Amino acid sequence: MSRIKPARVRQFVFGFYMSGMMSLLMSGVITLVSTGFDSEFFSRWMAAFLVAWAVAFPLITFIAPIAVKLTEMTVGRLDKEDKPTPTN
Repeated sequence: MSRIKPARVRQFVFGFYMSGMMSLLMSGVITLVSTGFDSEFFSRWMAAFLVAWAVAFPLITFIAPIAVKLTEMTVGRLDKEDKPTPTN
């Protein structure tokens, strides 16, 4: 039986929370802008949130490693630019 790596669990939990928070906030803003605020706003918002989260969580689970690699490539290039070249 293999052990689950803590880094993998951390990535999964991060994706759960991040996708939930972003889906909640973005669906609220988009629902408000597109339909306005009335007595049905919260029910529309929650319906939109559930759809958004159902899409966002799997996507962020798969996309996060790509974003990390792109970030490391970008920051790595910046680090190389900031280091002074050795002179003898």
